[in-house]
Amino acid sequence: MFELTVEAQFSAAHQIKGHPGPCARLHGHNYRAAVTVAGDQLDQQGMLIDFGRLKEICREVTAPLDHTFLNDLPDFANTNPTAEALARHIFHGVAAKLSSSPCLRVASVTVYESERSYATYRE
Repeated sequence: MFELTVEAQFSAAHQIKGHPGPCARLHGHNYRAAVTVAGDQLDQQGMLIDFGRLKEICREVTAPLDHTFLNDLPDFANTNPTAEALARHIFHGVAAKLSSSPCLRVASVTVYESERSYATYRE
């Protein structure tokens, strides 16, 4: 099994409704998302997927999040836009873009709110 990881960055604001502490107030983060894909087969060049292509896919998925108020996005209408929810959102977005590559799957997505605070989603 091979795994390959790329990172994407975006900045966004959110608030966690119902949170008992300061996270209930409007605040922002410089997020970092680490996207790991996995597969058993390499292509003719000996790659699982080209790093550049995976970075492009990650940018396509995270670009709509950049410099937004996450609570206003339709994908977060029924949930708080936590690091956990963002990781799941990015996971499914990247998976949809890779759906035409049957030998390749998203293994996990880790979203960092800070250097020492992060959440990981995998299926």
